[in-house]
Amino acid sequence: MKKKKADKTAGIGEDGSFQGADHPSDSNTDHQTHVDQDPHDSAEKQCEDVQSKPAEVNDKYLRLYSEFDNYRRRTAREKVELIRNASEETIKNLLPVIDDFERGLKTMDGLQELSPIRDGFSLILQKFLHILGQQGLVQMKAMGDTFDTDFHEAVAKIPAPEPDLRGKVVDVVEKGYVLNDKVIRFAKVVVGE
Repeated sequence: MKKKKADKTAGIGEDGSFQGADHPSDSNTDHQTHVDQDPHDSAEKQCEDVQSKPAEVNDKYLRLYSEFDNYRRRTAREKVELIRNASEETIKNLLPVIDDFERGLKTMDGLQELSPIRDGFSLILQKFLHILGQQGLVQMKAMGDTFDTDFHEAVAKIPAPEPDLRGKVVDVVEKGYVLNDKVIRFAKVVVGE
């Protein structure tokens, strides 16, 4: 009994003719299709497929590699930028302290009896500015420069005392600061017109 079952799955009938397991007519047409095709054409097609596969894989590899390289560069650049400007908020919050030091020094200018205190304040301010300068903070020099909206904020316009001061900064109300080539506070200035 087991032998008959094996013969049926093998596709050989009791009379010796070919019989498929499910559809004998399908296997006959398959056989005819394979006979009709030119073996030379199928070999060429297989050869072309084999030759194009490495090119496709190489192309995918190059694209993936360049994507990863771009990602790596971008994240490295963002990391450096983050490290450089991580202290930006803290330094912004310290700028009014610098302004207060400078106003205090101006107030003590004419008072002779406060000269030692003024010298002490001046040394502290210079040391403070030096430490912030090491972090990349630079004070803008706006006085006499041409008004530039990328660095200056005009708070007033006055008639220019001299013709060559038209469109230029006549007075600085509040100093501007740049941190690592990025303006963190615009200089508030008076412009001559």
